[in-house]
Amino acid sequence: LVPRRRDISEVFQLSGPDQKQLWQESALLARNLMHSFHADKINIGALVNLVPKLHVHHIARFTTDPAWPGPVWGHSAAQPYEKHGITERVGMACDWFGRDLRV
Repeated sequence: LVPRRRDISEVFQLSGPDQKQLWQESALLARNLMHSFHADKINIGALVNLVPKLHVHHIARFTTDPAWPGPVWGHSAAQPYEKHGITERVGMACDWFGRDLRV
């Protein structure tokens, strides 16, 4: 999730209503990821080290993934999605949120 707010890199910099909206959207996304992908666990983190814009990662985790139970970052080489996979997942998120999320 990426809040559309200028010059924000930390959750605490958001207004109270924006923090509430971010948390509600985060819960909605996590619930849909868990249900749609039959995940064993959802990891959520606001890791803003390399990209200075506030963004919140939501990762569907499985006990069968190679990094389980540790963190996914730094475990294995990144494997990019194919264009079809990106289009499919963005479409799913648009359905979950009831609007077009493309920038």
